[in-house]
Amino acid sequence: MAEPAAQRRWRAACPNCGAPVEFQSAASASAVCSFCRSTLLREGETLRRIGQSAEIFDDYSPLQLGATGRWLGTGFAVVGRVQRGSELGNWNEWHLLFDAGSEPPRVAWLSEDNGQFVLSLEAPLAELPPEAPGLGLPLTVAGQRWQVAAAVDAELRAAEGELPRPPAAGRVIELRNAQDEVGTLEFRAGEPPVWSVGRAVMLNDLALQGLRSTADGESVAEARLSGRSIACPSCGAPLEPRLAQSKSMVCAQCSALVDLPADEARALGFTPQSPGLPPLIPLGRTGTLSLPGSPPADWTVVGYQERCDLPEDADDEQSFWREYLLFNRMLGFAFLVDTREGWSLVRTLTGAPDAARGGVTLLGRNYVQRWSYMAKTTHVLGEFYWPVRLDDRVQVTDYATADGRFLLSREQQGSEVTWSGGQPLPAATVQKAFGLADGAPLARDASALRSDGSTLLRNLVIAMLLIAVAFALLRACSSDDCQRYKDSFGENSAEYQQCRSQARGSGVYIGNSGGSYGGYSSGGGGHK
Repeated sequence: MAEPAAQRRWRAACPNCGAPVEFQSAASASAVCSFCRSTLLREGETLRRIGQSAEIFDDYSPLQLGATGRWLGTGFAVVGRVQRGSELGNWNEWHLLFDAGSEPPRVAWLSEDNGQFVLSLEAPLAELPPEAPGLGLPLTVAGQRWQVAAAVDAELRAAEGELPRPPAAGRVIELRNAQDEVGTLEFRAGEPPVWSVGRAVMLNDLALQGLRSTADGESVAEARLSGRSIACPSCGAPLEPRLAQSKSMVCAQCSALVDLPADEARALGFTPQSPGLPPLIPLGRTGTLSLPGSPPADWTVVGYQERCDLPEDADDEQSFWREYLLFNRMLGFAFLVDTREGWSLVRTLTGAPDAARGGVTLLGRNYVQRWSYMAKTTHVLGEFYWPVRLDDRVQVTDYATADGRFLLSREQQGSEVTWSGGQPLPAATVQKAFGLADGAPLARDASALRSDGSTLLRNLVIAMLLIAVAFALLRACSSDDCQRYKDSFGENSAEYQQCRSQARGSGVYIGNSGGSYGGYSSGGGGHK
């Protein structure tokens, strides 16, 4: 593919070290010298040094300066990068230069967004936007209606290459809408806000060339990490993250949950954790699954977490579920969720649904609210692209279509709201995809008790529960009423132990299906 046409290329010497600094676009007002890391401001035909950029920390991204691609029929080149961070994690924003054709050239960015990528174009604002309301509330910007998804103070970690303006820290307001778009307002001291609008993209749809390569010539997008070994701060065993995006991982030796540093200068933090229920699908196992509307793809299990809801009433039963973090080198991340109601395949959404009576709407589908609850993380294994914390608490609201075929979940934690969507999977599909042995306790399908608007099934279920209550009251403690939890989840599972504890305290235990889909969400994630 031909490189983007030159748009008044301009070259000057770095005023600090004398090295050549080249600008490919007339729209670029700043650059970082690749030799001395000076931050430079372009003023007419001269360059002025305005600061010093930190060294880029090696995150093993497949992208690099000089890589080229094509989007919507137009070629582009990667000419700059800004590394940013907040309490939600660290992320890259790659500055793209598109082929000549617009004056002035459009400023474009390829940014990381909750384990995926978003390609955004900057756009002018005719008037200043109103002050952003709280998370999840509506906001109209440039004539479009959005929902506030995040509000963070984005710090500047480092920068390189050619940029449309000098890199700086700022306040970032992230917006999403029902058209699957992401809007970003960036506020800097003394400057008008910068507005951009983007959509999620797949790297393998961008016809990328010139990606980074490993020592043996394999693309970084195709290779796992090698040589990134860090000592566990708890026991000293080596930690070897397999994914460039990982922000947290669990030590295989002592089960400590470790925060991975963005660079070697930052100290590691860790949290000890007690043993939990082992995953039914081993970490590192690869299976073939299809996302809605996409062909089958290979997904590798890289992380596993156990979560539970926090009932408001102490007499209510507590529900537990498990989430497997799946990774595909060109598709990003997805979640395989195991609940009492069955399995589902879930991904975080770029957009956000519109509010509707009794629920929400998204892409022409109506979703009814099922449950709203507080959830927390109780156990983790593997590695994650966001900073995982034990006892993390998030507010979750689950939705489903009337036939139960499509699921949505809203999750709010701190300064971010994350929406995710998915569909139920038969247990047999999961078993076949990951090559699990026959007889594995996977025979729980999410469609078994789906809400399809029929009262017959509901009445049958209620009748069966009433019969079960009557028998339980008659039997009292004459038998092990928790046997079904033992059979399904194992003797050491949180479900079985909780059931036994309640049975000992009350003399009788009456189980139910719980009050949540449990985990039809991303479980966290960082801005961009």
